[in-house]
Amino acid sequence: IIMALSADSTKPPLRDQITELQRKIQLLEGDRTAYHESTQSTIKKNVTAIRQLRQDNKRLLRELAEANAVSAVITKLKTIYLCLFFLIHSPVRNILCMCVCLQNLRVLENSLEKTRFKCKEAKNIMSNYLKLKSHLQDESLTFEGQLDNLEAEILKHREEYQNLQAMNKDAQLFEKAAKAELQQLEALLYKERKERERLKASYMKKAEEHKAQAEKVDRRVQRTIIQPDELSSEAPHSTTRMAGEEEKPMSTFEEAFRRLKETTGVTNSQEVEDRITTQRRTHQHLEKLKGENEEVLLQLKQQKELLNQQFENIKYSGEAKFSSDQQILEDCEQQLQAQLQRCNAGRERLDWLVKTFSTVRAAVEHLTDKLKHISVDAVAEVHPDCDEFVVELMTQWEPKLQVLQQELQGKDLAAIKKEMEEEEFTVRIEEKLPEYNTRVRLPEDEALDLFTDEDRSGEEEADIVSREALKRQSQLIVDSNSKRKSWKKKKGKF
Repeated sequence: IIMALSADSTKPPLRDQITELQRKIQLLEGDRTAYHESTQSTIKKNVTAIRQLRQDNKRLLRELAEANAVSAVITKLKTIYLCLFFLIHSPVRNILCMCVCLQNLRVLENSLEKTRFKCKEAKNIMSNYLKLKSHLQDESLTFEGQLDNLEAEILKHREEYQNLQAMNKDAQLFEKAAKAELQQLEALLYKERKERERLKASYMKKAEEHKAQAEKVDRRVQRTIIQPDELSSEAPHSTTRMAGEEEKPMSTFEEAFRRLKETTGVTNSQEVEDRITTQRRTHQHLEKLKGENEEVLLQLKQQKELLNQQFENIKYSGEAKFSSDQQILEDCEQQLQAQLQRCNAGRERLDWLVKTFSTVRAAVEHLTDKLKHISVDAVAEVHPDCDEFVVELMTQWEPKLQVLQQELQGKDLAAIKKEMEEEEFTVRIEEKLPEYNTRVRLPEDEALDLFTDEDRSGEEEADIVSREALKRQSQLIVDSNSKRKSWKKKKGKF
């Protein structure tokens, strides 16, 4: 028992290890609960931020609409410039009106600069808000999957924790039962040992008493043998020497028997023989009991060693199972971290692919709108929601690009591009001009027009086909740009 206690004292108890594991599992569950709560709060914050960003976008759109009033300011500036030009070339020069116009011109230029600066700042803020909004929307799409994975992991670890608790309860019950059985065996062994010691003490006491009585009898017999002269002097002198020698041992035995009767309390020789036989049987019985008790003691020692060995095996098996479960838990946590890293990498890759695909699709649709005026053979229409929509559009480019290349062979591309830009600018300005804007034609301009009409008519007759084509192309470019802007606005809403 002392060796087993010393061996147990060198190792930490199983109950402390199980308590430590329970504490770690509770901490892990608390961390997961805190992470779940923080994720929920982050989602709520993101939803609130998205709502706020939508309101800000609406406000910025209103401000942008107000900023579009710059075109009206430009129109006013053109009107003022025309008035100044008219006043300079008119015969009546009103200096006071010119000063007022110049002052108004400066005020309008200042307001124009301020409006442009505000418009630029509003566009920058709007672009930043749109980027933040798209980023938050992309993150909100992945929160549900992350929450589902975390809930599954929490349920899994909770089930493992319940299994470990059940195993811990079984181990504690088995330990208590083993300890109770060991205590019962120790109590029984202690009781039997006390009983054997008591019987042994009583038997030893009886043996000492019998030994003392036997020694007293022996001393008396010796004392009787030492005094033969006194006994022989009492015999009659008439007996012969031979008769005296024969009666001497008889008297000695009679004296010894008499003293034995006085000591033991027996009345005849048969009782003495019975007493000796009884003592011999008692001694044999005690020897037999001693052997049986030694065998029982040996069996109890072996049983105790077996129980101690079983207890050690159970304890070590519980520790081994606990360590293996802990190792499995650590492996699961490592696998979870690896899967989370892979999930994050895949999410980043998916975001990059989605952005790249959106950019490519926008470019493809823009180029398709630009090439829409070129007619080719009939092709099959593809739904915009189809996965192969971009591929089909790219396959439709090839014949159109070949036709466009054939049309542009041998022409000055730089001049065509410049004319397209000028016409596009003119079309945009004319579209933005208000209805009340009227152009004032000067006399000098009319004279110049008279001189240049003939030259222009000749050039226009030579280039009438190319100009119409260029106008059509420029109009298509303007339409494609407007469609692209509307498509981007729709995409931003989602």
